[in-house]
Amino acid sequence: MPAEVETVTLAFDDNRLASDLFGQFDQHLAVLENKLDVTTAARGNEVSIQGTEEACAQARIALQHLYSRLKKGHDIRIADVDGAVRMARAKDRQLSFPSIDHPKSVGSISTRKKTVEARSPTQNAYIRAMEANELVFGVGPAGTGKTFLAVAYAAQLLERGLVERIILSRPAVEAGERLGFLPGDMKEKVDPYLRPLYDALYEMMPADKVERGLQQGIIEVAPLAFMRGRTLAHAAAILDEAQNTTTMQMKMFLTRLGEGSRMIVTGDPSQVDLPRGVASGLHEATRVLHGVEGIGHVRFRAEDVVRHELVARIVAAYDQETAQQDDT
Repeated sequence: MPAEVETVTLAFDDNRLASDLFGQFDQHLAVLENKLDVTTAARGNEVSIQGTEEACAQARIALQHLYSRLKKGHDIRIADVDGAVRMARAKDRQLSFPSIDHPKSVGSISTRKKTVEARSPTQNAYIRAMEANELVFGVGPAGTGKTFLAVAYAAQLLERGLVERIILSRPAVEAGERLGFLPGDMKEKVDPYLRPLYDALYEMMPADKVERGLQQGIIEVAPLAFMRGRTLAHAAAILDEAQNTTTMQMKMFLTRLGEGSRMIVTGDPSQVDLPRGVASGLHEATRVLHGVEGIGHVRFRAEDVVRHELVARIVAAYDQETAQQDDT
């Protein structure tokens, strides 16, 4: 028996913001139609939504949340609409997804330059975990936002004076290329490996503050080998691409945690570039430290990919292939 179709009409009190909400040529409404299998019709500051009761309710929640963002002075893009739909569709209703009727906010990270909000239930759990724990593991495929959100959270802590410095690190593991053949000194050799960390910093902080922070040592971007023997006190320390650490390297980094510090470890277990037979320190750490008080564990999956939709399908296809190989 086909689901009953109903129509919901929403009216917004600011015509200009309503226009921004619907998007140029109603492109934001087109995202709702595609994701939720509804039809929409906008006129002035009103929009009618036709579909199943559940789909209409999800569209209403998504639009109300996006309108609230606009009223706070934030722009919205296609990616924001996609994220709002993801959150509205989340089965875990404990998220208390914000709307005009229920304004309690999902996880968000704010600096003077930018505010980012969770675009999936797992991103929400990740932000909440970083707020609640001194050490957090964010594990999952590329494109889920785990590195960007970690750097954004570190920038927020620094800006609010909750830490004195940011330390961003990656293991400089060769993935089919050899560092020795790259031109320049050691910093110039490892900078390409650390580029995603720089990019996230520049998106959350003004360029002049990032440059000044790097010069003054308030922001440090360094390969993992440079962490040995140090104590990272009053710092936000991030270890990215942690799947390429050995067991000893991971233990070394985790035991650098000092007073007043936060540590976030991110990685994708499906993209290990270590030599054959060398165990990933990330895999062992998440196993050994599971259930330890003060440590948060968040696992991202293919459905959490917030890049191009095709990326999510690529990740899902590889996951399926891996699962089939494990069964044989």
